[in-house]
Amino acid sequence: MTTGSTLQLVLDLAGTFVFGLNGALTAMEAESLDVVGIVVLAVLTALGGGIIRDVLIGSFPPAAFRDWRYMAVGAGAGLAAFLARHIWIRVQRSITVFDAAGLALFCVTGTTTAYAAHLGAFQSVILGTITGVGGGTLRDVVIRRVPTVLSSGLYAVPAALGATLTAVSLSFHFYSGAIAAAAALLCFAIRMVGVLFNLNMPGSQPGAHAGGGEP
Repeated sequence: MTTGSTLQLVLDLAGTFVFGLNGALTAMEAESLDVVGIVVLAVLTALGGGIIRDVLIGSFPPAAFRDWRYMAVGAGAGLAAFLARHIWIRVQRSITVFDAAGLALFCVTGTTTAYAAHLGAFQSVILGTITGVGGGTLRDVVIRRVPTVLSSGLYAVPAALGATLTAVSLSFHFYSGAIAAAAALLCFAIRMVGVLFNLNMPGSQPGAHAGGGEP
């Protein structure tokens, strides 16, 4: 295994684990699910973005089904969250932190995977962003809430910026572990700043739709 592929695997599995934790914690917070439901939502959140990416690339079967480690790490994260649920539930912000961490890691690995499949830089950015937001979107749909990517302007945007830095470094042949870390940190920092200061892109306000609302 080359250094590049090792880095990719480490980042992918790290992203799978933190997104799995996020999915499990979200399940425990939003729904009265048993351990099976919690693990299923953890796996869906952890693997959803990568599966969508691989299907769009035309990579069959997706990496999540070719390599048992992805499923094991996602399910393991769900079990870990369930077993330590009394600790995690007390630290509510951990849900958002894990979500931002998964977003950051996956926007990088999604971009590098797309680029390795001989797609252009722009297409790689799009697929990197989709990889980052895909799992969280599926998670939100399953628990019947508006997906974060549609309700928070600083969700897809940080992922796209991290993916852009990654794609530029790949195109100009200076991608490295340091660049991967910088791109992930850029995405994570912008997302957390948005959360901490409740920042969003301009959007519609309640009652502002056609037909009016209360004055």
